[in-house]
Amino acid sequence: MTARLDRLPNGVRVVTERMPGLESASVGIWVGAGGRHEALHQNGIAHFLEHMAFKGTARRSALSIAEEIEDVGGYINAYTSREVTAYYARILAGDVPLAVDLIADIVLNPTFDAAEIETERGVILQEIGQAMDTPDDIVFDWLQEAAYPEQPMGRTILGPSERVAAFQRSDFRDFTAQHYAPDGLILAAAGAIDHDAVMRLAEDALGHLTPRARPVPEPAAFRGGEVRVVKALEQAHFTMGLPQPGYRDDAIYAAQVFAGVLGGGMSSRLFQEAREKRGLCYSIFAQVGAYADTGLLTVYAGTGAEDVGALSHLVVDELRRMADDVTEAEVARARAQMKSGMLMGLESASSRAERLARVVAVWDRVPPLSEAIQKIDAVDAAAIRDHAGALAGEAPALALYGPVDGAPDVAAMAERLAA
Repeated sequence: MTARLDRLPNGVRVVTERMPGLESASVGIWVGAGGRHEALHQNGIAHFLEHMAFKGTARRSALSIAEEIEDVGGYINAYTSREVTAYYARILAGDVPLAVDLIADIVLNPTFDAAEIETERGVILQEIGQAMDTPDDIVFDWLQEAAYPEQPMGRTILGPSERVAAFQRSDFRDFTAQHYAPDGLILAAAGAIDHDAVMRLAEDALGHLTPRARPVPEPAAFRGGEVRVVKALEQAHFTMGLPQPGYRDDAIYAAQVFAGVLGGGMSSRLFQEAREKRGLCYSIFAQVGAYADTGLLTVYAGTGAEDVGALSHLVVDELRRMADDVTEAEVARARAQMKSGMLMGLESASSRAERLARVVAVWDRVPPLSEAIQKIDAVDAAAIRDHAGALAGEAPALALYGPVDGAPDVAAMAERLAA
C-alpha cells in the first residue's frame, strides 16, 4: 500500500492510499477549522456548522442527502474537534464519485435555511444538556478549560448554550468565509480507489475555489488551574492534566509511551496500584492528546467520596516515582501496546483515510508507518525517567466533579508533585 499526495492549483490537497483486496472505500474532506479557530463570540459555531451541512444545499434537501448515500448502501457522518472538522463517507468502490460530489456539496454549498437552523439549534441544545448530565464527559471539557483558561484551546467544542441560542445565518457564512479556504481543505480517500480518478473528481468538485488567506489560530499556552463542582453524585470524578509536547515535536513519542506505562492498560502502574492493590476505583487511565503546538497528559479516575483524597495523592506519587524506577520491561510493554494499537487501528479504510488527512495536516506529507515505529522503538527507560522528572516542576490542571470535598486543591497537588 502506497500513499500518494497531490495538490490542486488552488491549494486543495488530495491524498489517497489504495488497499488491495477491498471492495469499499472511505472518502472525506477534512477542514482545518475547529474549536480553536473560533473567536470568543463564535464559540460552538464550528460544531453547529457541521450539523448544518447535512440540512440541505442548493442541489439537495436534507432528505435527499440521506437517501442518495443510503440508496447505494453507504454511510455518511461528520465530527468537529479542536483543530479540524471532518465530513466523510464509506461506500463501495463504484460509488466514490457520488461520495466526493455529495461531500463537496454539503461542505461548500449549505443553504443555512432559517427553519433548519432553528431545528438544529434545538438538537444541539439537547446535546449540550446531555453532556452536562454525563459527568465522565463534561469533566474533560472542564479540564481543558482549567489547562488553557481564557483561550480558544480551552473552550468547549459544543459551545455555551447562550451562544448557540444566538447564532444566525450570517454567523455561519462569516465563519466559512474565514476558514473554509482551499489550502485548508484535505480530500483523503483510502480503500478500493484510484488516485488519478480521485484527482479528477477533486478538480471537478473543488478546483473552482479561489485561494484566500486564513486567520492564524491563537497559540495555546498551558496555564494550569482548577475547576471543582461539588454535587451529590454516586461517584467522584477526578481528572488531572499536565503539559506535553505537540505532535510536531518528536518528544511526543516519549510522552505517549510514558502515558502507557503510567495508565495505559491493566498492567499499568495506576491500574495496578489504585484498583488492583488498593481498591480505590473501578476505572482509571492516563493518555496523551496532542495538538499542533501543545499536548496534554490526562489522568482520569472515578472513585468514591471517601477515597478521592487518597486517590489524588496516589496519582501524584506514581508520577513522581516514574522518575526513579521505570524499568525497561515496562517501557517495552508500553511500546508494544502503542505500536499494536496504531497498526491494528489502520486495518480499515476509514482509519486509513483519517490517518492520511491527519498526517498531511501536520507535516504536509505522508510519512511511512516505519518512521513512526522507529521513533517509538527509540524510546527507552532513561527517556521515560527524564520525561517524568521534567513534570515535577509543572503546576497541574484539575477538574473535579461530584462529592469531591475531600480532594486536595491544585496548589497542594503541585506542591506534592514538586516534593
